[in-house]
Amino acid sequence: YTDSPLRAFESELGVQAPVGFFDPLGLSKDGDAETFRRRRVSEIKHGRISMLATMGYITPELVGKFPGYLSPSANLKFEDVPHGLAAISKVPVFGWIQILIYALYVEASSLNFGYFDDSYNKLAPGDYGWKPPLLATADPEARKKKLNAELANGRLAMMAII
Repeated sequence: YTDSPLRAFESELGVQAPVGFFDPLGLSKDGDAETFRRRRVSEIKHGRISMLATMGYITPELVGKFPGYLSPSANLKFEDVPHGLAAISKVPVFGWIQILIYALYVEASSLNFGYFDDSYNKLAPGDYGWKPPLLATADPEARKKKLNAELANGRLAMMAII
């Protein structure tokens, strides 16, 4: 059956052997390209955030922590903050407020409030005009391979950071 809506996305980035197009919950069974695009944009964004979070979890173990104080008023040094979930109770309230404000800023900046709708709809998901050195290439086949690797690594990082 070649007219299946699931086949509409067989040639998209992220479809990799041996699984092929993997949609166990049937979220794309209707074949809606706009919904698929929105989900792909979200997957790339969350994959990138998860890759950074995973590196943020690993890096202090490998290279150490910042010298000095996280909160001089609380006499809390960076080296006193443990890794993982144990850090939640150690970071001061104003630190969490700063993190929350920055996260809201980043999330709001991706909404673009209608200013860039034309360019957003013309660009490939995840392409925000900045060319990362490892992904910047003129060869379309090499770019496709690198973008597939980014999607796979992002998926792995999303599972790793849980």
